Amino acid sequence: MVEIRKPIPVSEAVERVIARAEKTGTEKVPLGESTGRILAGPVRATHPVPPFDRSPYDGFAVRSQDTKGASGDSRILFRVIDEIGAGHVSEKTVGEREAVRIMTGAPIPDGADAVVMFEQTSGEGAGFTIRKPFDPLENVSLKGEDLEEGEEVVPAGAFIHPGTIAVLATFGYAEVEVARRPVVGILATGTELLYVSEPLAPGKIRNSNGPMVMAQLRRMGIPYRTYGAQADDLDSVVQTVEKAVAETDAVITTGGVSVGDYDFLPAVYERLGADVLFNKVAMRPGSVTTVAAGGGKFLFGLSGNPSACFTGFELFVRPALLRMMGARKPFLPHTKAVLGEDFTKANPFTRFIRAVYDGKTASPAGFNKSNAVSSIARGNALIVLPGGSRGFRKGDEVDVLLLGVEEGSPGWMK
Repeated sequence: MVEIRKPIPVSEAVERVIARAEKTGTEKVPLGESTGRILAGPVRATHPVPPFDRSPYDGFAVRSQDTKGASGDSRILFRVIDEIGAGHVSEKTVGEREAVRIMTGAPIPDGADAVVMFEQTSGEGAGFTIRKPFDPLENVSLKGEDLEEGEEVVPAGAFIHPGTIAVLATFGYAEVEVARRPVVGILATGTELLYVSEPLAPGKIRNSNGPMVMAQLRRMGIPYRTYGAQADDLDSVVQTVEKAVAETDAVITTGGVSVGDYDFLPAVYERLGADVLFNKVAMRPGSVTTVAAGGGKFLFGLSGNPSACFTGFELFVRPALLRMMGARKPFLPHTKAVLGEDFTKANPFTRFIRAVYDGKTASPAGFNKSNAVSSIARGNALIVLPGGSRGFRKGDEVDVLLLGVEEGSPGWMK
């Protein structure tokens, strides 16, 4: 008897997955190896920034009170008594109509409370003149104006990017506590599958899902173990999945999640005693996507169709793995775009269309059936078309999920 599956909304499916994600734990890594990781704890300022009152410009440190009354018709002369480069401290105290030549980043000398930029002066031998008054603290960066000591700079769960590295280095984090990356097992199922290096044969296709999922994990920096391609034999599939579950934190299988005679994954989950979170989602492609959980580990059953497999990974696997690492923002970046093509046929399920997004318009990337491969290669986004009783027209505003930032255009320079 064929199982009748009841589809659930995509949002509910995602929520069920996120709710079952268990933390992977933490580890410390050298600062230089922390890029791309998830912070396990907040980064706090270990000292004020700036750590002292300093000059933001090259110029002269003066007493503001000595600049009163300066104008084009009544220039005031200052005598230079010292010079400070970045990394040095003046031992002089600035007195009446005295100045210290100062470089960007150098500490303000005692007695001074303003900085006159070089271009605001006229040279007069060993001194200079000014033609405008300066207010107290004008052109001065104050101690702690950016960050106070103990202030949280970056929250726990943040993705470590080059800007984060700058902050960590500023505050002396030679080692960084990060979330341990989960290890993911990958298994493709289907007697029809060939290895990439094998020649095509009647009724056979090459296993593209396995390498694709590996690449998706690699883009996230997630380590994985591959368990190859498994023929349609229930006992063998169960044995392989059991091995993968024992050796990894999550297992991704592709294929075998439908309701055909050779779709064994539901039986595999039953044998493993895993709790099936859902086995049908109101989405196209990938409605048969199935996710189970047990023992703190995930079992992701993705469709054997390439586009459905790709979409299922981005919608469910990606946020689950990121949440396991405590990520604050586990979801794909989202924006709005103008739809570049008509989709007049209504569909009760939410559709995820592989698309090319140019910063304004999102248009289908090509052939868009669930078994398509070409549109995955061409696309950099997913158009989201909510299910319902109406279609969509070219020019409609739609939601778009961004898939990567590897490529861009110079449009911002126009």
